[in-house]
Amino acid sequence: MPIDAAKAVAAEPRTAEISWDHKDVQLYHLGLGAGAPATDPAELRYTLESRLHVLPSFATVAGAGAGVVGGLSSPGIDVDLAAVLHGGQTVRVHRPIPAEGRAVQTSKVAAVYDKGKAAVLVLRTEAADDEGLLWTNDAEIFVRGEGGFGGERGPSGLHADLAAVPNHTVERPVRENQALLYRLSGDRNPLHADPEFARKAGFDRPILHGLCTYGMTLKAVADTLLGGEVALIRSYRTRFAGVVFPGETLRIRMWTGDGHVRVAVTAVERDEAPVLADTLVEHS
Repeated sequence: MPIDAAKAVAAEPRTAEISWDHKDVQLYHLGLGAGAPATDPAELRYTLESRLHVLPSFATVAGAGAGVVGGLSSPGIDVDLAAVLHGGQTVRVHRPIPAEGRAVQTSKVAAVYDKGKAAVLVLRTEAADDEGLLWTNDAEIFVRGEGGFGGERGPSGLHADLAAVPNHTVERPVRENQALLYRLSGDRNPLHADPEFARKAGFDRPILHGLCTYGMTLKAVADTLLGGEVALIRSYRTRFAGVVFPGETLRIRMWTGDGHVRVAVTAVERDEAPVLADTLVEHS
């Protein structure tokens, strides 16, 4: 069997040193669409080094996202990459991420779940600096055709009630060149840039990175409900429910609660096609 769940979870964690500076953070924010309008004080906190605040979702690209890539080659994992889908993402920040830093990143397979027709790998990456733990990053990776081995099914989703009227709704345009800029933060998959490769993968044109939509959504929540104070965000999770094409518009609906926001994201031009679901932002 290509996935040996017990062996994968028991494997020794992998460690690596990573570093980043304000240019990495600025590039990431620009890849999410920050900086429009360029002189808006609310946008300068994402783009100007003297005012820079770091979105917690930056943890997904720090170190070029090597934790997820390495996890797919862990002991006990032998899968066809064509069968792999990024199903969900969770980031927990233990304190605000500095604009410049160095950390030791530790990565491991935290769990393997049996969804019947697919297996789900939870690839956990933690980063710590001299002051302690900075963030914990869980990527949920679906591997089609590898379920049915009798393992635990794993937790269920949040299932926000889309019939209820949201407290806030905003729209965010995706620039035509946004995937080309976002990929400079580490994910160079040609699916997001090469039309011929995208057609071979079943799309009529390149698609936007799911983690770009993920970051855009968190920025929208921070700007709409938290006054841009990204340090208030404690955790952020989502399930990737569909693709986004550059040039489309994201409709982001928010349901507020005590210390949390539930979110749903759809593509406006494709009749509200689901993009992000089971999405929760927790804040102080």
